[in-house]
Amino acid sequence: MFLFGLFAVVADVRATSVAAAADLKFALGAIVAGYEKETGRKVVLAFGSSGNFARQIPQGAPFDLFMSADEEYIFRLAEQGLLRDQGRLYAIGRIALLVPNGSPLAVDGQLLGLAAALADGRLQRLAIANPQHAPYGRAARAALEHAGLWQSLQGKLVLGENVAQAAQFALSGSAQGGIVAWSLVKAPELASLGVAALIPENWHPPLRQRMALTRRAGEDASRFYDYLQQPAARAVFERYGFSLPAR
Repeated sequence: MFLFGLFAVVADVRATSVAAAADLKFALGAIVAGYEKETGRKVVLAFGSSGNFARQIPQGAPFDLFMSADEEYIFRLAEQGLLRDQGRLYAIGRIALLVPNGSPLAVDGQLLGLAAALADGRLQRLAIANPQHAPYGRAARAALEHAGLWQSLQGKLVLGENVAQAAQFALSGSAQGGIVAWSLVKAPELASLGVAALIPENWHPPLRQRMALTRRAGEDASRFYDYLQQPAARAVFERYGFSLPAR
C-alpha cells in the first residue's frame, strides 16, 4: 500500500518541463513565478535556441511543452507526429540594437551609428545569435543585410549559441554591442546595463513565436499551456515588448 501511494504522489507532482526560446528568459520566468504561486504546481524551464530544441525533441528530449521563437519548427515537429497538434501562436518578437554603457557606438534603430563606427574603425565586435539555429540570429542577419552591413561585418561577428548569450556578449565586453531580442532589453536585469533601440520590424521576417504540447504532456502541462493564453500571462508578454496575437 505504501509503495503504491508513494508512486501516486510522485506521479502527481511531476514538474512540467518546458523547452523555451532564449528570448523568453525573463518574461517566462515572471509568468512561471505567478503560475506556481497561484496553483502550487511546478514548472521547470530550459532556455536555448529553438533550432537546437527542434533537433533534441525527435531524439527523445523529455519536454512537455515547446515554446519556439520560430513557428516553422513547431510545424515541422507536428508533421512528424511528435506534438499533439500545431499549437498556438503566443507572441511576435522584435529585435533591437543593444550597446553597453560606455560603448563607442551610437544607438539608433536605423543602424546609422553602427555603420559609421564600422566605417571609421571604432567597431571591432558585434554580437548576434547564431543564424544557423537561432531565429533571432536570422532576424539580425536580415536586418544587417537590409542596412547593407552584413558583408562588411564578416570577421567582426561574435555568435552566441542563442540570443540570451548574444546579449551577454554585448554587455560583458566581449563585443561593443549586439542585435538581440527586445524582450531581453526590456528586462529590469539588463535595462540599466546599456542602451537599446528598436530595429524596424519590416527589416526582417516576422518572429512568429508558437508553442505546442508534446506527445508526452500530461494534465499539468495542459493546464500551464492554457494559462499561457490567459490575460495574466499575456499581460507579461506585452510588458516585455512582445506583440500579441488575437485570441
